[in-house]
Amino acid sequence: MPTLLKSSRLFSDELLNRYRQQGDAPADAVVTAVTEAGGPASLRAMMTWLADTADFSLENQPESVRAFFADYGNLPDWADEQRMARGMAFFKKYAGKIGLTLGCFSLPYCYLGANGAQVLWLTERIKNDTTRRLQETGEWVYGVNNPKEWVALPPAPAATADQPKGGAGIENTGLPLAISRTLKIRLIHAGARWFALHSGRWNMDWGYPVNQEDMAGTNLAFSYVVLRGLRRLEGDGSATEREEEDYLHHINVIAHINGVADELLPANLREAYQLDRSIARRQFTTSEAGMGLTRSLLNAIASVVGISGDRPEAARNLAAAQMRFFLGDDYADTLGIPAVPVEKRIVNLVSRLPIFPNTFPR
Repeated sequence: MPTLLKSSRLFSDELLNRYRQQGDAPADAVVTAVTEAGGPASLRAMMTWLADTADFSLENQPESVRAFFADYGNLPDWADEQRMARGMAFFKKYAGKIGLTLGCFSLPYCYLGANGAQVLWLTERIKNDTTRRLQETGEWVYGVNNPKEWVALPPAPAATADQPKGGAGIENTGLPLAISRTLKIRLIHAGARWFALHSGRWNMDWGYPVNQEDMAGTNLAFSYVVLRGLRRLEGDGSATEREEEDYLHHINVIAHINGVADELLPANLREAYQLDRSIARRQFTTSEAGMGLTRSLLNAIASVVGISGDRPEAARNLAAAQMRFFLGDDYADTLGIPAVPVEKRIVNLVSRLPIFPNTFPR
């Protein structure tokens, strides 16, 4: 029996233009409350806590932050926990190749969006501390794909003289760690949005910083683009359509928690294709920001892989070749990725570069 053609929404310019001028109102309201109470210094203090991947305690956070976690630390009504479990099993099955795909396809794919890349380029940390940012991204990705991190934890006990605060390991909010991790990132995005708007360097022709269209594109990079990369690595592919769509569903749930509008979450692979093509047509072009971020990423990969014993320059060339393998020469040229033809001929024989740790934390 022939496969039924699935219906698909089309994502019009009118729709995406509207979402390009929208941020994330609930998260932005938290940042507004924090800055009104204590100014930029209070926001910087909150951002320090948000970047701490071991401290999830809300004990010393403002009421607006505590309320945000209480209000948005839930699964959406449409989440299917069985599909999420199958999506996480899919991730575990292909974890090494997904790590390679994220580093050499998904991240540079995001940098093709010239307007959206501007907010990352203005954030000095992404340029100057790319290796650490890569490690944080890997920790989050493996965390939200770990079934153990979706189990609610009891609130951390209060500090005592014998056991000071933080001494027992990760402190938590009482929510599943996967949700706490994602809500922290959601607030980091809101903080980046605030700093971009108050930097004096943001051009509204780029759209609202960290806007809904760009967040939807990033969600695709962690879901649909990963699936495209796996298909390239696997040839005809060994994953079933059900496995791919369960993984897409799981990542969509995470994106909802991370503040992406449900209207911009693709219901199936066909919709993911349509949304991806619409965003690429509108946003993908060469930019100083995109090329600079790609250079920083290549250098960071060379540094990470070099630690494991390979020569950094060889690792950088191999990463560049892997990016060309995934992106194609036109997109690779758009990002200024060096042409390394010798490595390119053998790159599809390489199982993975150890860009992200291929283990599940805790």
